[in-house]
Amino acid sequence: MKPVTTSLLARAVCAALALAVPACSGGGRSSAAVASGNGDGTPAVRIMVGGLDKQIYLPVMLARELGYYEAQGLDVRFYDEPDGVEAETAMISGQVDAVVGFYDHTVDLRSKGRSTESVVQLLRAPGEVEMVRTDQAGSVKSPADFGGKHLGVTGLGSSTSFLTQYLEEKNGVEAGSATSVAVGAGSTFVAAMQNKQIDAGMTTEPTVSLLERKKLAKPLIDLRTAAGAKATLGGTYPASCLYLTTGYVRKNPEVVQKLVDVYVETLKWIQAHSAAEIADRMPAAYYAGVGKAVYTKALQNEKGMYSPDGLMPADGPETVYKVLSAFDPTVKGHAVDLSKTYTDDFVNKAE
Repeated sequence: MKPVTTSLLARAVCAALALAVPACSGGGRSSAAVASGNGDGTPAVRIMVGGLDKQIYLPVMLARELGYYEAQGLDVRFYDEPDGVEAETAMISGQVDAVVGFYDHTVDLRSKGRSTESVVQLLRAPGEVEMVRTDQAGSVKSPADFGGKHLGVTGLGSSTSFLTQYLEEKNGVEAGSATSVAVGAGSTFVAAMQNKQIDAGMTTEPTVSLLERKKLAKPLIDLRTAAGAKATLGGTYPASCLYLTTGYVRKNPEVVQKLVDVYVETLKWIQAHSAAEIADRMPAAYYAGVGKAVYTKALQNEKGMYSPDGLMPADGPETVYKVLSAFDPTVKGHAVDLSKTYTDDFVNKAE
């Protein structure tokens, strides 16, 4: 299958999936397929990404633009789903083989008896920002003021939902007094702010910069750096990763190794290049809404969130477990074998 061009990518947002996954809707979700690989008959690897155009998942598309999937002989087909919980559901049901999403899903799934594992870490900080609507900034000065407010998340059960619930619990907000509203990401998140459907919400770049540019919202909690995440969450919070079912990893170790090789090489490339050089490699559609200069500046400010090596941070799993334990009844009070939620074996073997 030949790579899809940038223009096709821009037009493919509401294209039909060749698989039985949720169709694109007016809510801003997309199940459009984007291909990468050599197309020589190699079995395709189906990966769902929690928002291909988000900077927190930038290594996925950058690897394609650098030709790394093709170099490994991989035929990879990406499916774009802004809501991380929908992505994990598609993988568990066998509609896709893997997910590029937040590591916290593997901990949550393990607590529910599902065996999944992260095989390479892309981010060592969430890259999320809690944005407060400009006309609410005077009354919402900290998460302690969330009571009675409508809070935007990408989806109920998503990582933004997890982090939002943690902020409520940590800051003494009475359970149920704040309302989480699933508003997706990108244009749908911006519209929710503009139409005053939400008072505050958690999102990523380049949406953060777009909201600031339009003067619709202001940052309240910034998790774009490792230091910011540690201050708010109590430790390193590993975020974006490639995770799969343990069954798939055991059956396809060669394919998994090639994927990990791709992402480790991409992470090293990111470390060796400037934000401007990285932006030059990205599809123009990714920064069309904010402009390349704004996109590049946002990337420069949060470039440190990318893992330099793909390894799981030593304190990462425990930090995620503590955050989820604060509010998630399937995790709280339950023993979760964190060693089974990730593996560094493939990263250690990466060439």
